Amino acid sequence: MRKVVLYIAMSLDGYIADAGHGVGWLRGDGSEPDAPGSYSDFYESVDTVILGWNTYYQIVTELSPDEWPYKEKRSFVFTHRRMDDSEYVAFRNTDVREFIEEIRRLPGKRIWVCGGANIVDQLLRSNSIDVFHIAIVPTILGGGIRLFERLNRKIDLKQTAVSTYNGITEVVYECL
Repeated sequence: MRKVVLYIAMSLDGYIADAGHGVGWLRGDGSEPDAPGSYSDFYESVDTVILGWNTYYQIVTELSPDEWPYKEKRSFVFTHRRMDDSEYVAFRNTDVREFIEEIRRLPGKRIWVCGGANIVDQLLRSNSIDVFHIAIVPTILGGGIRLFERLNRKIDLKQTAVSTYNGITEVVYECL
């Protein structure tokens, strides 16, 4: 079965966006500004991108308003809004957990959970994330949107990789 990977960045104190929902702080400390990081290799390892409405909206209005950045991949946005599919994005008003379980059985590469926190929370509760690839950015925000909300259980993980570049530490964990 295809693996479901949460590939995301967070502040040192566990936030994926600041109090204003901004992500302008997602950069390193400037010590290695030309360091490539893992994004290119990771991006080539996936063929499907899963997003919630807020993440999608931030991409199309702020981060990449002129061009869909994942046009080589199949992108699915989960929302309660009625939206028509576009050339690059399919909108779904279904249970993301059930959808993941269906598509992970299909042939293909890994499935990227791009965000946001609500989608991550739903998938955590159903044990649907296989790999956690977290970039820890050297910033303390003190508030905003948390990556992980409270769960009623623990999730045991095994560290499989660690790397650093430009002050950012990337850690990869797999579920036991």
